[in-house]
Amino acid sequence: MTEDAAAIGPAIRPHDLEGRFVLLGVTGSIAAYKSAELARALAGAGADVQPLMTHSAGAFLGPLTLEALTRRRPMLDPLELLTDGRIGHIVAAEAADAILVAPATARWLAAMAAGLADDVITATCLASTAPVVVAPAMDGEMYAHPATRANVERLREFGYTIVEPETGPLASGAVGRGRLAEPARILAAVRQVIGDSPVRQPDLSLRPPAAVAARPRDLDGWHVVVTAGGTAEPIDPVRFIGNRSSGRMGVAMAGAALARGARVTLICGMTSVALPEAAHVVNAPTTAQMRDAVMAALADADALVMAAAVADFRPRGAAATKLSRGEGLALQLEPTEDILAEAAAAVAGRGRRPLLVGFAAETGSLDRAAAKAVRKGVDMLVANDVAESGSGFGTVTNRVTIFVPGRPAEAWPQMTKREVAERLFDRLIALRRPESASLAAT
Repeated sequence: MTEDAAAIGPAIRPHDLEGRFVLLGVTGSIAAYKSAELARALAGAGADVQPLMTHSAGAFLGPLTLEALTRRRPMLDPLELLTDGRIGHIVAAEAADAILVAPATARWLAAMAAGLADDVITATCLASTAPVVVAPAMDGEMYAHPATRANVERLREFGYTIVEPETGPLASGAVGRGRLAEPARILAAVRQVIGDSPVRQPDLSLRPPAAVAARPRDLDGWHVVVTAGGTAEPIDPVRFIGNRSSGRMGVAMAGAALARGARVTLICGMTSVALPEAAHVVNAPTTAQMRDAVMAALADADALVMAAAVADFRPRGAAATKLSRGEGLALQLEPTEDILAEAAAAVAGRGRRPLLVGFAAETGSLDRAAAKAVRKGVDMLVANDVAESGSGFGTVTNRVTIFVPGRPAEAWPQMTKREVAERLFDRLIALRRPESASLAAT
């Protein structure tokens, strides 16, 4: 359908999308929070909704929100495989009754108009013959730019339905045409493009699988200690040496442990993500403070997960007052405490010592990780290349390789950090129960 959807009629009625498989693409716009309302409304109308998210969308809307509303894990990468080995976005593209992209940023419009399959949404649209509805959202001047207007017209030529943005206050503080259209208009456009066509893929086994059922409380009785975020080593009362860690991986580990019944102590450095309320949170912004908190929490811990990005060096002495700019600054650095190695040494003689999991952020190569796992004395080392797209600091996904001393390295595909966390706890439970060691290879 090529005509504009600006004047399409009333919103979707209850159950009039029963059995339909709708893909909801979310791109990196401040309006992404409205996608949650769209997901809820589509599901309320009976649709089976599969979220697709660009990596930048995760900065505005957590994948877990859409998973909770749709019962499906968002697809985040074109290379993502389903559990049975099928290519996720291809399966979704072939089964979809409609694809809705809301909000669609100027960048996404440009990529789609040029046929660039560099995110999971463009790749899915290119692989599908399903009708596509696009609801742009951006600053008014961006939407009015000739390049954006040309891209919109190009998508119309593809047969895509464009739900034009509305005029009103924008995130920049200006007033203009760029606000995401109201959900009623967007949902009505979806209803119209589907029409009375037959359900494209009624066999649910030929769609991507729905989210797995809630995990069993198989960590009941465990005390899990998790560190998260980066440390900040002070130069003076204002400045510090730090890193780009957001704490997202550590928080995912804490959330997974809580959901499976564990009591969780979350020791936090500098973080930029929301912390789980059910955890006992200990603030430890420096390496020395984190070391003290970890050693104290080890007393009755069943597992220590060192997901924090701990500084390797700190200034030898921090100035008591703010340093002036001057002509430059020379810092003398000293090594910080090796928290994980010290923890391993401290629990080495215990009859039932806590399981120890380390994280190693590398760049370019993981060649050092196997030796590091042995040197640190851990049960498991989780290594990733933070220079790789979708695997670095602040991303919602990760691609990790698992090193267990005495076993071959195991490279995992890219997945959400929560999925990584769940699989890591599966491994830890298998390590704790030798009779279930075969689980470690599944």
